[in-house]
Amino acid sequence: MMRIMKTRLVLGVSGLSLAVAALGCGTKLVGPKKESIQPLLQKEAESLKADGEKADGLGVKTRWDIVSVEVRDQPGNDTNPFAGTIRFRILSSTPDADGSVVTDQTEKRFEYVWSTTVNKWIFQYVPPTPKPKPGA
Repeated sequence: MMRIMKTRLVLGVSGLSLAVAALGCGTKLVGPKKESIQPLLQKEAESLKADGEKADGLGVKTRWDIVSVEVRDQPGNDTNPFAGTIRFRILSSTPDADGSVVTDQTEKRFEYVWSTTVNKWIFQYVPPTPKPKPGA
């Protein structure tokens, strides 16, 4: 009885060792294709648009137009193989005290990377570029 258990243990450990060795020998995990994650970034853009257009209670009306949703390869970066950019044109209309409406337009962009660890887009903070001073 003891000899049978010993044989099973040796065979079990040997089989496990072979399985681990086979997995470790040059097997590379294949990540997602660009075409499969582009719609996920588009969905993120639509979510940002919906949140941005919510009424603020002060009478300011905003319209967020999606200008572009871009996905780029990041060769050599196995953890974050793709980077993405969402660009918006934001139009806001604010009622003035005299009854007129002040309209303003601005551009905004959001940067993301695709994380293979959590399999989703992760927002990346990019500090705003300083605006040039008038007359400089």
